[in-house]
Amino acid sequence: MSKLPDDFLWGGATADFQYEGGFGEGGRGIATHDYETNGSVEHPRHHTMKMPDGTLIEPNSSFILADPVPPEAEPVFLPDAYYPSHKAVDFYHHYKEDIKLMAEMGFNVFRFSIAWSRIYPTGLEDEPNEAGLQFYDDVINEMAKYGMEPLITICHDEMPMELALKYDGWKSRETIDAYVKYCRTLFERFGDRCRYWLTFNEINAVRGFGPCGVRNSDGPDRYQADHHMFVASAKAVILGHQLMPNSKFGAMYAMSEIYPATSKPEDVFHCMQERRENWYFIDTMGRGYYPSFAQEVLSHHGVKEIKMAAEDEQTLLDGQLDFISFSYYRSNTVKAGDPWFNVGGDSNPYLKQTPWGWGIDPLGLRYCMNEIYDRIQKPIFIVENGLGAVDQPDENGYVDDDYRIAYLREHLQAMKDAILIDKVPCLGYTMWAPIDLVSLSTGEMKKRYGFVYVDMDDLGHGTLKRVPKKSFGWMKKVIESNGEDLS
Repeated sequence: MSKLPDDFLWGGATADFQYEGGFGEGGRGIATHDYETNGSVEHPRHHTMKMPDGTLIEPNSSFILADPVPPEAEPVFLPDAYYPSHKAVDFYHHYKEDIKLMAEMGFNVFRFSIAWSRIYPTGLEDEPNEAGLQFYDDVINEMAKYGMEPLITICHDEMPMELALKYDGWKSRETIDAYVKYCRTLFERFGDRCRYWLTFNEINAVRGFGPCGVRNSDGPDRYQADHHMFVASAKAVILGHQLMPNSKFGAMYAMSEIYPATSKPEDVFHCMQERRENWYFIDTMGRGYYPSFAQEVLSHHGVKEIKMAAEDEQTLLDGQLDFISFSYYRSNTVKAGDPWFNVGGDSNPYLKQTPWGWGIDPLGLRYCMNEIYDRIQKPIFIVENGLGAVDQPDENGYVDDDYRIAYLREHLQAMKDAILIDKVPCLGYTMWAPIDLVSLSTGEMKKRYGFVYVDMDDLGHGTLKRVPKKSFGWMKKVIESNGEDLS
């Protein structure tokens, strides 16, 4: 057999702050990502904060504020800065057009995230914002016209800004209650039309401003915040199964592969330790309890203990995930002596690289799929995979992106091998991203992923016209053949 299972889900994935826009419209509140500037490879994006005297706090790296940030510092919008999340590529006003384009490719699933601040503008309200709920009602109903299932990310690296400031994000248990309230609203409103849910996005990799609070974003605080997210996810799963008996829940992990730089035993052992940084999250949420090596991981980050409520262990066990979803873009190498949780790692000399230095490794996807299933024994879902590249459109906006087709062809073949040869159960594949959007890592538009070109530059200038690329027609053929025809 070379075809995938008949119920395999084909689609694309987006994030609200990179794609949706509609800032300040329909009652949407300010979210943590809204203070994040645009950037480039040379000048990483950062969050704008200042002291009461007007002094700006300079970031020490991309996404992460100077650590620790003084408690009197507050977020601020600078008049001469561009904030990509405010406009993104304006799905808010283009959703019908975009969903139609996805349907033309044959998508039967679309992964999108709901903006928490569009439902609860500050996160603290007792009642949700009806206009925000209506927007997502309209999106889901538009998808239903084409037989397209929603795959909803409940929290994609952000939260309402006021909630983050009041509780310092996920460092406080109070945020769990706000999240569960938000989940209940989504389940009661959309649960009759939505089967698949992701509680968090790349929970093993996110840190800093939104996910873990505004200040002191790493070390002990980060892992305490992670525990609160584990509990929140489990409570959401328990509640979701009660309100939506046919629902399936996952959480999304950044699982790009890592290899030892050499066969030197010390390098191999360090690689195992690095991988445990990810297993710490997947084991806890996928099995329902902390792994045996949890204390070793915590000790390496200076964490003496995680504060837990008496009921947390049972909550984690009762609220374990139904499937494991992950992103896969690249692979890197690590060696003894590297800092722990060296997410980027070092480049692999045996691989070609993207313009942003990401190693292209299709076999790594097959390896990763086997790795996860062998360990957790639950279905997997590839919810992000794609190639960021500088696309050069012609005078009509058309892009001849054979390089993207080549990348996807090789990765989809590796996925098929894992499913058909290795017998790894996989629910589906949602490519990042079906329509060009703002890059998370750099804040640029020029780092493009989509099957559809969007006429917009790094500063938001352009017509926003959507034009299918060459890869659009290729992916349509792939889906029509259910993965059989990758030529």
